[in-house]
Amino acid sequence: MAAIFASLLQNLIKFVIFIGIAWAGIICGKKYRDHKDANSGVHNTDKKTTK
Repeated sequence: MAAIFASLLQNLIKFVIFIGIAWAGIICGKKYRDHKDANSGVHNTDKKTTK
């Protein structure tokens, strides 16, 4: 029974670590996109969509 809980705890720790990596990737990607857009002069509000 202890082996089951140890495995569950190990998988839970891995899950939390992967969630943290994914969250950091999303935040870094957004910051990179904002920085790239700021350097190129493109603003999100300036984009025009056509129907």
